[in-house]
Amino acid sequence: MSDTAKVSGPNYLGRFWGDVRKFWRPEPIGEVDLAEVRAKTPAPVFWLFGKTQSGKTSIIRYLTGAEDAAIGNGFRPCTKTSRIYPFPTPEAPVLTFLDTRGLDEPAYDPAGDLAAFDTQAQLMIVTCRLRDFAHGGLRDALRRVRTVNPRRPIVLALTCLHESYPQQQHPQPYFEALPETVGLIETQKTEFAGLFDAMVPIDLTKPTEGFDDCEYGGAALKAKLVELLPQAYRETLLRFDGLNDQFKEIYLKRAIPVIIGYSSLAATAGAIPIPFVDLFVLPSIQVRMVKALADLSGSPGGAKRFLELSASIGIGLLARQAIRQVAKFIPYVGSAVGAGLAYSSTYALGRAFIEYDQAANAGHAPNAETVKKIYHEHLNKAETEWAPGAKS
Repeated sequence: MSDTAKVSGPNYLGRFWGDVRKFWRPEPIGEVDLAEVRAKTPAPVFWLFGKTQSGKTSIIRYLTGAEDAAIGNGFRPCTKTSRIYPFPTPEAPVLTFLDTRGLDEPAYDPAGDLAAFDTQAQLMIVTCRLRDFAHGGLRDALRRVRTVNPRRPIVLALTCLHESYPQQQHPQPYFEALPETVGLIETQKTEFAGLFDAMVPIDLTKPTEGFDDCEYGGAALKAKLVELLPQAYRETLLRFDGLNDQFKEIYLKRAIPVIIGYSSLAATAGAIPIPFVDLFVLPSIQVRMVKALADLSGSPGGAKRFLELSASIGIGLLARQAIRQVAKFIPYVGSAVGAGLAYSSTYALGRAFIEYDQAANAGHAPNAETVKKIYHEHLNKAETEWAPGAKS
């Protein structure tokens, strides 16, 4: 009997289905706590710093594709003057936003937010309306934050550009500044001198506001964030951005961030340089992902049926994962191999569930071979795109 057959036989399937049952009757994941894995997963954390109505929500909406209502409901209190928004889920975020409030108030003290955020945020986005020069308190608070950690990149986003050329469209191509904006931009540069690493003028509006380009400067902002983020976090943002742009259908648009979040979590678990440890963690992560996708689609019962099917045909935590554990005895190489396969198999499982669930909701009953084929198609594509530096 081959090694693959041994791994994918009754013992392996029994252990996998045991993890499935644990999910429906929650128990501890196993040797590695999920919170510890999550803490090590390179999901970018952006610290938003700006006055009320300065464009922070518009930036979140642009970067995530989420609606205002979802953003508002997703925020939860963090400190007395701040809140946190893990997107798309707290359990497996792809991006996290830390929003500081109260900067309009003279008595604002950043000490509490520094204590909570300083070690979490890889990058700060400071928002300022182009025509707003009453931001002495903002600059004072930002100066204190900058002093504590001068190495953390700060992007100054000058927003609401259209207020300087009312009744006109944005100048094209970006950014041939109109005479009305040149002086304002230069003045803001002077006001914030020494407090930022890059400045990006942007104007993110809703279609109802009548502008031909509703994402004016958005691409420049995204490019600057990618440039300034540390490498590991940069790869996560690129992968999310590339995949999310491919899917315009509503359910897929909402599901892809969930899949990427759990796949990144799985990659972190797969990179643990201890042979076989991730075999106990990955099934739990993948089961949680399928349950989250089922809840998103409004068919929670479909998760259990799909997991039973995937266990019976040996997809998800592939037999190859167990075989490749041997590579973990090789420093560095083994961790990269484990991370790549963990990410790819989790991503492929999520995509297979989406297609299975959509077919089931349409009155069809996808057979095992069809599901397996879909899974392997996405697995092969994901393994190719996992290569370092590859854009999804």
